[in-house]
Amino acid sequence: MLYFTHVKSFVLRRLFLLVPILIGISIIVFSLMYFIPGDPVDIILGENALTQDKTFLRAMLHLDQSLPMQYVGFLKDLFQGNLLSIYSKENVWTEILNRFPATLELAIWAMAFAILCSIPLGILSAVKRGSFWDQSSMFISLLGISMPNFWLGPLLIILFAYKIPLFPVSDNEGFLSVILPAITLGTAMMALLSRLTRTSALEVLNEDYIRTARAKGVQEKWVLFKHVLRNALIPVITIAGIQTGALLSGAIITETVFDWPGIGTLLVESIQMRNYPMVQSCVLFIAITYVLINLATDLLYGWIDPRIRLQ
Repeated sequence: MLYFTHVKSFVLRRLFLLVPILIGISIIVFSLMYFIPGDPVDIILGENALTQDKTFLRAMLHLDQSLPMQYVGFLKDLFQGNLLSIYSKENVWTEILNRFPATLELAIWAMAFAILCSIPLGILSAVKRGSFWDQSSMFISLLGISMPNFWLGPLLIILFAYKIPLFPVSDNEGFLSVILPAITLGTAMMALLSRLTRTSALEVLNEDYIRTARAKGVQEKWVLFKHVLRNALIPVITIAGIQTGALLSGAIITETVFDWPGIGTLLVESIQMRNYPMVQSCVLFIAITYVLINLATDLLYGWIDPRIRLQ
């Protein structure tokens, strides 16, 4: 009974902390339109637009009301589903949810690539510390951290779409289309997680229970998989969860480079067209998703390590 009480308290504390965060995010997103110099209506429609069009857009964006009422109207339209795209006149959430599966698919493949490469590299580096394998894997991770998406993406396109035509250049045309974007998006995370796995595994290898297991004659593979890997992955899971949210923001550049039909491409298109309701909604959606993923990571970490729930 006491266990479930601690779990409930832990979850409620995390949920309570979300309220001011979400309010702050909504205020920042609402203020995006006012960071731009000049009248938003003139910027969107142009100074030569018809008066009735300007009046309609001003009412649509609640610009004919006081600033507090504009914020209230923004939240009301947001939650009631009345926030419309300026050009298509469709609900912004409809367009965002239509694009979200593509972004989710890209993020899942990027995460899979990062985890499948980073954990073996990190464990190998820790076990073979100071060897050629250790130095090689750490060089690969350093290279991965150093290469930005906007450089790595075009490089992969040149190598594996033009020089060696193995993969499609753009759009979502099946499994082959996601490989290059996933590698581009997941490389930095792979590099970070491999170094973290190595550091965490080195700490675990020096623990007394590892020496005890080896002294009892436990096979080395079981020592690595049952004791080292299991305990070394606790901090890795935390960082991986946080970085999963960061994949959404990193996907903006990657989707633009590969013309991937996700939320990142929608956001860039909306910025170019000055579709401010769509820009606000995309930024808000990405921010809320990031916050919720961090919450899920906290809950998962608390489940893996029960000591966290008592703090």
